Amino acid sequence: MHTVLTRGNATVAYSLSVLACLTFCCFISTVFLDYRTDANINTVRVLVKNVPDYGASREKHDLGFLTFDLEANLTNIFNWNVKQLFIYLTAEYKSPSNQLNQVVLWDKIILRGENAVLDFKNANTKYYFWDDGNGLRDNKNVTLYLSWNIIPNAGLLPSVQSTGKHVFKFPSEYASSI
Repeated sequence: MHTVLTRGNATVAYSLSVLACLTFCCFISTVFLDYRTDANINTVRVLVKNVPDYGASREKHDLGFLTFDLEANLTNIFNWNVKQLFIYLTAEYKSPSNQLNQVVLWDKIILRGENAVLDFKNANTKYYFWDDGNGLRDNKNVTLYLSWNIIPNAGLLPSVQSTGKHVFKFPSEYASSI
């Protein structure tokens, strides 16, 4: 006859094996879904200033100011395996000192059950748009795009970029005031 501890061990081991199998089935049922959707992004006001960066070397660097419109419906991304979305708006551009610059300007966390329809008009950036030199003034190819990380109940943590993007340019003159 088996002892109580042996029977308890067998029951717990079997239960964990069944839970691991169910978790894998949860993962496999949503791993091949396409989580991309369209986003409409537009810039409303764009300024660039040349100000000292007191957080670093006190040299003057370009600081971009922009307000934007953002429309996106992310409700179709949520399924039973999506716990939350971490959404962020990124600016990407080239400068003489760097081939690729990426700056996160805004972010938001949307939990399951919350309103996943984004409709922002004339919104300000949440983070500063610093350049590590003077690469923003008269930059004609700055691209804004919306991306999100999906936090699932089980499985991979995919990073997805929206299908819509917006290209704008900074003015050729520095602004004296905001």
